[in-house]
Order: sequence, then structure tokens, then C-alpha cells
Amino acid sequence: MATDNKPWRNRKERKEWARRLQSEDPGLEVVHPHAAGIDIGNGAHYVAVRPERDPKPVQRFECFTADLHRLADWLRSCGVKTVAMQSTGVYWIPVYEVLEERGFKVYLVNARHTKNLPGRKSDVQESQWLLKLHTYGLLNNSFQPSGEIRVLRTYWRQRADHVRGAATCVQRMQKVLTQMNIQLANVISDVSGLTGQTIVRAILAGERDPVKLAELSHSGIRASRDEVAKSLEGNWRPELLFVLQQEVEMYDIYQHRITECDQQLQEQLASFADATPLPSPEAEPKRKRIKPAKNAPRFELRSELQRITGVDLTRIDGIDVMVAQTLVSEVGLDMGRWKTEAHFASWLGLCPDNRTSGDKVLKRGTRRVVNRAATALRMAAVTLMRSRTYLGAQYRRLRTKLGAPKAITAMAHRLARLVYRMLKYGQRYVDKGAEYYEQRYRQQQIEFLRKKAMKLGFQVTPVNS
Repeated sequence: MATDNKPWRNRKERKEWARRLQSEDPGLEVVHPHAAGIDIGNGAHYVAVRPERDPKPVQRFECFTADLHRLADWLRSCGVKTVAMQSTGVYWIPVYEVLEERGFKVYLVNARHTKNLPGRKSDVQESQWLLKLHTYGLLNNSFQPSGEIRVLRTYWRQRADHVRGAATCVQRMQKVLTQMNIQLANVISDVSGLTGQTIVRAILAGERDPVKLAELSHSGIRASRDEVAKSLEGNWRPELLFVLQQEVEMYDIYQHRITECDQQLQEQLASFADATPLPSPEAEPKRKRIKPAKNAPRFELRSELQRITGVDLTRIDGIDVMVAQTLVSEVGLDMGRWKTEAHFASWLGLCPDNRTSGDKVLKRGTRRVVNRAATALRMAAVTLMRSRTYLGAQYRRLRTKLGAPKAITAMAHRLARLVYRMLKYGQRYVDKGAEYYEQRYRQQQIEFLRKKAMKLGFQVTPVNS
């Protein structure tokens, strides 16, 4: 029986009661009375305000900077305080920055939430439709980090583009060497490493003797000098040597650009204030020495991130300094933008999004979200395969049960929750080890079997091995 205070008995009845209240009271109240809607375009922007604000409530503005300031002046004269616009390509960025600088509350709206415009679509109707939806509070504001985080994000994304460009040059070097039948990749692990680059540059300098080229290899190379010399016998075609020369020069240019990005990153991180000092923690266990990533910045990035966040995200197994920097650049430092860790995981697209109709699940899975932070967390989850930690044991168990794709998503979700807790509450991550997870899992299975046996009228008696 339902109690006098609560007309529901379980979660299903509570959801049904909430749906009934919403149907009886749709709640279409004016939430933003001083609103405006902007239809963003490449050549012009259409801006709509309420009819009582101006005799001509919809006006067209060009995309030039002077016109954007004129747009802001007109909105100010109309008494507008909040503005809604769609995130159309990159055309919205100048408008967003000008309006934000002028003190307007700008709502950046996902275009999927506003596409159901009835009738024939036009730019004027689109701006009016945005105004109407925003006036009644039917649009959600998309996440935008603070200005200093956006600067950091620009530098980090540009650096990532240069890293991908350098990787493409290395692939083309390998292709050219293979066409000349220089099988250097079969005796060394990385053509872009110290030995590989030394030998390639010696070839471009005119050296053709395989024995002399093999003597340039590092002593740590597992292959013998004779094997290296044997791999360096090929046909020295001039057109392929020309391509190799250009790819090496392009590789050097990318490395120089990466160094410039590192300098800007270091300066931008230095401008961040120190995080609020946390209570002095007890002595932390010593970290296992991890070899830095090949494309990691050349300055002490880990200590800088720890200074501005107040926590060490690299304590979480699978998250290295590159993943931590990606998370800070894409997400920022203020976790208060999301109510709970579940909202944060949903924004990343790492939680279930089951499509239901008529109380039937039509499709299971996660939303298709293009998010660099989520991609970084998925890559971090993959590295847990051979980890002898709590998270590694959990990932291997999920991989056996669900398969690799679902296990990667589940562990990325788990990592996202840990990151949220550390950044918001300043919690430290302490790994309990793989053995603790296995024992805990075993106890859970024993408890499950005991309850199942009790339902069937049996009693489970543990047997000491």
C-alpha cells in the first residue's frame, strides 16, 4: 500500500507519477523574458527579439567585426540579457566571444535540439524558433570552458595536429625505404628513433656502405651489426632518395613546431593560479617509474598539472601525463559544471543511452559523441589489459564477460568517474591491487549463490579448501 505522504510504492510508480504531473502541467512558463535568438550563418546572422522590444523584431547583420558590435549594441538597446544560438561549424565563435565580452549570457545550443521546426525552414523562422524555445527555457546550454582553458585547449590541439603530421612523415619514410628494399624496420623497432634517424640522415648525406651505416646503430639495439648491415643493402634510386629527403625535412619542421607549442603551453600553464591547498595527506606510496611517452612535452608537465589541479591524475592507472593534459584542456578544472559524476559521464558519451518506446527497449548502446576527452579515456582503458592493479583486474573481467568494445567503454566510464571525484573533491586515488579485486569479486559471487540457494530452499555451507 502506498503511504499517505508518497503516492508511489516503487521506482516505476514514481516515474509514472512524475510523467502524469508533467502531462497535467506542461510548465510552459516564461523563463527568460529578456531573450534573443540568433541564426548563425557564414555570410550573415539573423537576430530575433520579442515583438514588443523593437518595431522590427528580426534583423540581419553581416559577419564583419563592426557588424557584430552593432549587433551587440542593438541587443543592448532592446534590453536583451540572454541570447541563444546554434553551434554551427566555427561560425559561432566570433559572435560568442563578442557577446560574452559585452556581458550577455550566451546559450550555445546543440543543433539537434532545435531541428524540429514546423513548416518550411528559413533563416528568419529559425531565429524566431530559437527565440521561442529559449524564452520558455526549452534549450540546454552546451558546455564551454573558461577563457584560459580555451587558450590552453587551442595550443594542445595544435600540438596534436603537428604530432599526427610528424607520424605521417615517418610512415612515408618507411614506405620509401621499403621501395628501395632497405629493410631497416625489420631490425629496429622505430625508424624515428635515435638509430633510425642517424642512419637515414647518413644515407641522405651520401653514405652507401652498409657496414659503415650499421656502425651508427646504438649499442642497445638487439639486432647484431651484421643483421643491420644486411638490411641496408638496397637500390639507391635517386627519385626515392629525393622523396626521403623531403620527408625528413618536413619531419624536422613538425618537430620544430611541436617545440614552439610546448613553449606556449608552458607559459600558459604558468599563468594558472595554484590550486587551493588541500590538507596534508599521509605519505604516499612510491610510484613505479614509468618511461615518458615519446611525444610528451619536454618540460615537467606532470608537476604543472598537479600544481593547478591540486591532485595527481597520473596516480590513476592507465592515465599518463598526455591523457591528463587532454582532460584538463578539454574539460577544465571546474567540475561544478556537472551536477554529478553521472552527468559528467553522460556528457562524455560513456553511459548507456537505451532507446525505449512503449516500455520496450528498441536499441541499446551509448550516444555517438565526438569528444576528445572521451577518446583519451578510451585509449587509457585499453592500456589496462596487462596492468596488475585493481582497474586492470576489473578490465580483464569485463573483457571476458562483455567483449573488448563494451569493456573499453565501461572502463572509460569508470576512469571518468575517478577523474571527476579527484578534480571536484580533491580526493587521492589509492590502488588496492588486483588481489583485492579478485577476493572482492569472489565474495560477491559467494553471496549471490547463497541468496539464490535460499530462494530455492537450499542452504550453502562453505567448505574450507
